[in-house]
Amino acid sequence: MLRVYLIRHGQTEWNADGNRYCGRTDLPLTEKGVRQAETVCEQLKALSFDALYSSPLQRAYRTAQIASGREDVIKDERLIEVDFGKWEGKPKEQFIQEDEELWNSWTTNPAITKAGGTGETAARVIERVDDFFKMLQHKHPSGNILVVAHNGINRFYLAYKLGMNLKDYRKLVQENSTVSMFELDEAGELTLVHLNSKL
Repeated sequence: MLRVYLIRHGQTEWNADGNRYCGRTDLPLTEKGVRQAETVCEQLKALSFDALYSSPLQRAYRTAQIASGREDVIKDERLIEVDFGKWEGKPKEQFIQEDEELWNSWTTNPAITKAGGTGETAARVIERVDDFFKMLQHKHPSGNILVVAHNGINRFYLAYKLGMNLKDYRKLVQENSTVSMFELDEAGELTLVHLNSKL
């Protein structure tokens, strides 16, 4: 049985500033974000990980290093955050005012709606993230794996694997530097053990 410890990166300046949408913009962790990752390290200290993976963006990669206490983190492009298109860098209130129809399309059917009009659909996000986890399971059929990624892709993947309607992905909460743990069996079935947990 493969056990995946899935972490959302620590706080960035945009998280702190009205939760502006941060997709591909490569922001560093704030001081608080570093402390959050250090707290995760303390929480996970009793665990041994067979491998460590992260998004290539520095906020995730640095969180992975701090949380694991190790430097051998493997960056994987498939774990990068959603491309939010024209929403990038803006709080939700602003871009809804700019184009409410686009936001309504995204909230009702993100699978086929491009985020921010020019970004990714949820279907595309799931395709690449699911491809990563299939690779992971082939490479590591059992053991503990640490994966540090982003709020958007983590929730879309979990919603997909749990059989939820993708428009409901926001019902899964993942705060900065909290841990979700799930198991993947040989058939790829996911069992969610912890969500948004401090363990």
